[in-house]
Amino acid sequence: MLDTNTGPGGFPARVDASDWCPVSPQPIPTRVVLLAGPSGSGKSSLAARTDLPVLRLDDFYKEGDDPTLPLVPGSSDIDWDSAQSWDADAAVAAITELCRTGRTNVPVYDISTSSRVDREALHIERTPLFVAEGIFAAEIVERCQDLGVLADALCLRGRPTTTFRRRLLRDLREGRKSVPFLLRRGWRLMRAERRIVARQTALGAYPCGKQEALGRLAAAAAGRCRRAPAARGAA
Repeated sequence: MLDTNTGPGGFPARVDASDWCPVSPQPIPTRVVLLAGPSGSGKSSLAARTDLPVLRLDDFYKEGDDPTLPLVPGSSDIDWDSAQSWDADAAVAAITELCRTGRTNVPVYDISTSSRVDREALHIERTPLFVAEGIFAAEIVERCQDLGVLADALCLRGRPTTTFRRRLLRDLREGRKSVPFLLRRGWRLMRAERRIVARQTALGAYPCGKQEALGRLAAAAAGRCRRAPAARGAA
């Protein structure tokens, strides 16, 4: 559970909040923390540690027979790490509905069959903050900021070799895809991990490790939200 009252020398880690709004004395509306990062970086486990409601953005993948799915260049593999394999519009609609009403219906996605197998209701009641986590979370930072629902946006980063090992063990345990596919994908993602983090950072997600991420989540839970970036060209 997040500790929003920890003092110096305690937990969570010290947070640079120079780009955040001050705490408001008025009740704050429900907002979202977007939690991005490479596949296998630990987003799901970190989100679970917060005890906040969690929206799984990976459930908004397109289905395997969708003609708009991209391919890995020079391969017949579907590129599930391209944002074009994901329904950003549906994800943003779910986030805004949760912020407005405290509930929404979300798809249940089976990665092993690349299909939506069900829908389920997600209720967060009057919780002022929730986490939306997934490898494409950074793709919607600007849209959530413009809609006024963004509390913070984070990109988990670590060592590519550690991420590779964690991702492969998880995907094998869950039987997500065939072993050859997972090895090809894992090797490709390990080589590209620093570029992935750089791209997500450029899209507006703050790069950090798990301890700092927990600190920023605690600050958001205490009622602080990140300021909108200054307009380009502003004096």
